[in-house]
Amino acid sequence: MLRITFLGTGGSTPTPNRNPSAIAVNREGELMLFDCGEGTQRQMMRAKTGMAVSSIFITHFHADHVLGIPGLLQTMALQGRKEPLEIFGPRYIDKFLYHLLSLGYVGKGFEVKAIELKPGDEVRRQKYRIKAIKTVHNVESIGYVLEEDMRPGRFNRERAIELGIKPGPLFSRLQSGHTVTVDGREIRPEQVLGPPRPGRKIVYTGDTRPCESVVEASRGADLLIHDSSMSEEVKQYAIEYMHSTALEAAEVAKEAGVRKLILTHISARYSDLESAKRLEEEAKRVFENVEVAKELMTVEVKYRDS
Repeated sequence: MLRITFLGTGGSTPTPNRNPSAIAVNREGELMLFDCGEGTQRQMMRAKTGMAVSSIFITHFHADHVLGIPGLLQTMALQGRKEPLEIFGPRYIDKFLYHLLSLGYVGKGFEVKAIELKPGDEVRRQKYRIKAIKTVHNVESIGYVLEEDMRPGRFNRERAIELGIKPGPLFSRLQSGHTVTVDGREIRPEQVLGPPRPGRKIVYTGDTRPCESVVEASRGADLLIHDSSMSEEVKQYAIEYMHSTALEAAEVAKEAGVRKLILTHISARYSDLESAKRLEEEAKRVFENVEVAKELMTVEVKYRDS
């Protein structure tokens, strides 16, 4: 399972229809947050994601991406959390968190680890990695790529039986990449498995102008979640405030060859669904498989060969 839940899809100011930026990613039961704007914990309650977050990945320190952290941590403490929480972010994340959490009483009862990342740094986890990528905003910022490891190839049942392996536990061991012994003979996984298959890959830009580093990082991604604050009609404001238009996000998606594009960080000027739909129509002029994010929308990212 790789499930994306959009907890906050709005721009710099919240609206009745959109919260500030926050995305929950559930990978095989592990819950992560990417950005944590004001009201994130309430959105998590509404979405029923649970609060067992292993890590939070912050793209930059603008208020609409971080003000949900103190309240979320306080609720975790009140619920009796004991496990450490890792919070990743750009340079000075440790100092930033110190000041943010000093604004009010946050009695945690668990360790908060602030971990600084720069473009190119990787966080290695079991069977996947998260990589920080360069983005272009009006403050220091990074985006993130979550990419799973290669998976074993398809299991050739007929070939396994030909080699004298009976259906059962040995099938599972071979599928998991382990060598087995049958009648004194070693059977290696590559004898019964096809070519390795790619895992899934998602990219989240945070706030950014379109840039080559995002294009390169997004090549072959299953899902690109890209800043799309404005339309081409007001492109001058996107340039001034260092955001992207819907059309620009679509051009990035097309050049990178992604499977699906989701537009987020929608400006308050597109406060209703009808006006936001215009952003989607603009993007579809160059990239067909695109959708504007909605509050509490969930997306299941499938394997390419599923």
